[in-house]
Parts: sequence; structure tokens; C-alpha cells
Amino acid sequence: MERGHRLHPGRRWLTLLPWLLLTAHAAHKSDTGGDAATTLINHSSMVIQRLQELLQNGNASDSTLRIRTSNSDEVKVIHTHQLLLTLQSDVFEGLLGNKSAVTLQEPPECAILFEKFIRYFYCGEITLQLNQAIPLHRLASKYRVSALQKGVTDYMKTHLASESSQGHVVSWYHYAVGTGDETLQESCLKFLAWNLSTVMSSNEWVTVSDDLMISLLQRSDLVLQSELELFAAVEEWVNRNNPNVSIIEKVLRSIRYPMIPPSQLFQIQKQSALLMSHQHFVQDLLFQAFQFHSASPLHLAKYFEVNCSMFIPRNYLSSSWGSQWIINNPARDDRSLSFQTQLGPSNYDSSKKITWNALFSPRWLPVSLRPVYSESVSSGSQSNRLEEGRPRLVVTSAMSGLDFAGVTFQKTVLVGVRRQQGKVFVKHVYSVHQSTDEVSDFLVHADLQKRTSEYLIDNSLHLHIIVKPIYHSIIKAK
Repeated sequence: MERGHRLHPGRRWLTLLPWLLLTAHAAHKSDTGGDAATTLINHSSMVIQRLQELLQNGNASDSTLRIRTSNSDEVKVIHTHQLLLTLQSDVFEGLLGNKSAVTLQEPPECAILFEKFIRYFYCGEITLQLNQAIPLHRLASKYRVSALQKGVTDYMKTHLASESSQGHVVSWYHYAVGTGDETLQESCLKFLAWNLSTVMSSNEWVTVSDDLMISLLQRSDLVLQSELELFAAVEEWVNRNNPNVSIIEKVLRSIRYPMIPPSQLFQIQKQSALLMSHQHFVQDLLFQAFQFHSASPLHLAKYFEVNCSMFIPRNYLSSSWGSQWIINNPARDDRSLSFQTQLGPSNYDSSKKITWNALFSPRWLPVSLRPVYSESVSSGSQSNRLEEGRPRLVVTSAMSGLDFAGVTFQKTVLVGVRRQQGKVFVKHVYSVHQSTDEVSDFLVHADLQKRTSEYLIDNSLHLHIIVKPIYHSIIKAK
């Protein structure tokens, strides 16, 4: 401090604040040693209230932030306290230095939240709404407030299924790509893939970027009614966004035409303006699709490479590929379900069905943990061990002796959660292949005993089991 400069009493108190907090913490630790009558007197909420009053009234402020936005003459002035800003942000430390005032240029969506952002420095908490997540995350990133940045990221990852009028997951994905946040990016991408039918019918669909569209279309874990539904949504997206020809070619060639029945293929060839205008991009794929439907997959595999994405079904919700299963009071007892699926997506196999049996157990125990019913083991002990079990789901074919040469079956289980307005969204996806009957790690962290469990909707477990054939190449015919 310069000689002759008298520190304002409020500033002197703020300068001593870290020392006071450390001293109080040390005193508390020493006071709690060895005295059974020791108690904690906690007035931290009062301290936080006084700090907020400092911001609200501008008492003893030693720095001024002037917030401006482009294309506007309006200036927002906030009287602050340099100590509290620099404790959490080295950017503010560099900006303020020996200055008493600094002008900051912010976009309108950030400027309107700047006072809320500064309030966080005084109380360590902040209220968030969906439309505020990106601007607050941008402010936390710009001024390197790491705790707030992480908090907003966690909020975004846990509120993907929250209700919003215009949608928010697509914009969060694009923001995550721009900031290089790969964790948030992957969380958004999974949510969009697992709830694509809902996204395609929302206002968000037309805001999907070219890169995001291509990324989605390349995935086999898309959850939707049918491939025809996807084609119709892609056509709408192209008509609304008018992408360049190279993008149109990429998205059209990403549609899995063999997964569309022949009658519907004929229909879109005659009725789709997009396909009629650009059919030359996919003529070979359409021809391949009709070949696929005209012969057995086993015969087709002798001449064509069938172990590729074009012949892999996505997670279709239609009854041909699985069954919805709503289990009421899932913690009560074991349940079973039988359902049928089509042998394959080929029209050649459309009349052939496979029957599947599903068994759900809420408290299955491995053999090593199962109770031994004997006189030496009390019934209470046996009951306690049963409570140690975890949910189990087994899906097996009820038809033995069938020849499945050249094909295996992937079993996928979707677990739904509910958000506002009664809509059910997929939050958890489990997949196993034919060689395994039990779904690995199924609801391993779920507590089905609690009605408030995130896995339950009105005390019911909402599942959708999908069984899809995966073709494999065999010895080629000469």
C-alpha cells in the first residue's frame, strides 16, 4: 500500500476476510478436540447475506465494472469489491490490477446475466434456467471461474431431458463442439440419438448443423419408429436448410434403404421430390436394397458384403423388432414376458417369426451370495441377504433347433424416464449379443425400492426390448 494512502474501513475489513475465515476454521478445529460438550455455532448464512448486501448497496466498493454490448449505447454499471472477484478469477485480477474501473464488452445474452454472474462471487450459489446455461458457461469460461464452469456443465448434462419450448439439446451440442467440451458433446449426442423420434418432431430439428446430421445418420443406436420415418425427417431438414449438394449426397447415402420394405421404397421413389431430384446419388443403393429383399440373406452374403452399416438395423420401436414392457411395482417380485420379432428386415423373411422370453428379477443374487436354507441360518439373515441382490434381466430365444447361419442377434434394452408433460425419454441403453442371455450391469445403480428413483415413472419401470439381426459374411461364391 502506498505511503499516505488511507484504507477505507470497509476495504480494510475485506482485506482481512481470508485471514478471518482461516482463523475461524482453525479455532473450530482446536475447539472440537477432546471436549464432548463442544458444538458448532454456524453463522455462515449471515456472513453471505452481509456480503450480498455489499454488492447490492455498493458499500465500500473499490472497483467498478462497466458492461457494454455491441450495437447499443446502454452501459450496465456494477460496483464491486476487488478482493472477492480476484479470489476466484485470475482474469479479473489481471483486468483490475491497480485500476478502479474497467469496461467489459459482452454479447447481449451474457450482458443481461452479468450481475447474476458477479453475485456468484459473493455468495457461491446461482440459480439456473435452461436458456441461461450457455451464456453463464461462456462467462465462467471467459473469466476462468472453474467451479462455476464445472457446475454449469454438470447442470447441462443432467437436464438434457428437461422440458423447453424451443428445445435446447441441439444448441448445447453445437456449443460443446465450439468450446471443445467432449464430455458434454458426447452426452448431448447420445441423448439426441436415443430420443431421435422426439427430436425430429420438434423445433430443434431444423437447427441441426450439417456435421451433426451426418454424425447422427452414421449411428446404429438411433432410436426411432422406422427407417422410413428417418428418411421423411431428413427430407424435411434438407428442404428447410438447403445444404450444398455434397451434404445432400452424404445424408442420402446414409439412409439404410435395405431397412425399408419394398412397397415403401417404390413409394418414396415416386413421391419424394428430394429423391427424384437426386436419385443418381443413391441409384446403386436402391438397387442393392431391392436385391436384399428378393433373396435370402444367406444367399446374398455369398455375393455381397453384408457385414456393413447399410444392413444393420437401428433401434426401431415398431412391433416387428421388439416389445414395450411396463413393470408395475418392479421391486415386488419376478416377472416374465414373451414376444415375437421378425427373423430379419429382408422381405424374404418377413413372414418368419422368432419367439423370445424375457425374465426380470428385482433382487437376483449370484450363486455365491444366495442364502442357504438350514436350521443354522435364521430367516432374518436370509431376508437380509436377499435385499443385497440387484435387478436382473435375461432375454432368451424360446425356439431351439432353428438354423440361424450367417446371423446373430443383438438385444437392446431401453430404459425410459419421464419429463414434463408426460413424455417418456430414453436415458439408459443396454446392449448384449446372442452369445449372452443376461443384460450386463442392468440397473446396477438403481434403487427400485424408492418411489423417487430416477428409473421409475409412477412406481413403474418402463422398458423397451429390441432384438435385431446382425448379418455376417460367409465364403463367397465364385
